[in-house]
Amino acid sequence: MSNEITIRQETPDDYLDVFKLNQVAFGQEYEAKLVDALRSNTDVFIPELSIVATINNKIVGHILFTKIAIKDDSGNLNESLAFAPMAVLPEFQKTGIGGQLISEGLAVAKGLKFRSVIVLGHEHYYPKFGFQPAIKWNIKAPFDVPSNAFMAIELEQGGLRNISGTVIYPKEF
Repeated sequence: MSNEITIRQETPDDYLDVFKLNQVAFGQEYEAKLVDALRSNTDVFIPELSIVATINNKIVGHILFTKIAIKDDSGNLNESLAFAPMAVLPEFQKTGIGGQLISEGLAVAKGLKFRSVIVLGHEHYYPKFGFQPAIKWNIKAPFDVPSNAFMAIELEQGGLRNISGTVIYPKEF
């Protein structure tokens, strides 16, 4: 048996394993329940953007991208994606699985014609994937966070051109 990592779309058969993975990775149930709640919201859930990493058919990682809106000062809404949460089993952290999940998720999102992604996360980790502080586009979080931890990426050239404002997360967050 090899330890080859497979990255694929989550299926309903994976839901319980993904719940347990999030519980273990975060040491609590909040993120696990958040994933379940977001899956139930058909306005924001995109099955292709719920992605798992497996080794020998065991789920060792998961990432979820959901639809969000960026509301400008005039009240206009522009669609984007948020990714959260991302979880990797503790014994597989720092092995590149998270990076593979991010790269695959960004590629799938681009293929689905999404133009941008927003993340709240570690200021030194996400820039490796092209994320930059969202304030560059005058995009703000709906809550108080350090600006260097609230980041965005354009999935296509100019994907955030003429888009600014405050991110509106789904109510599940």
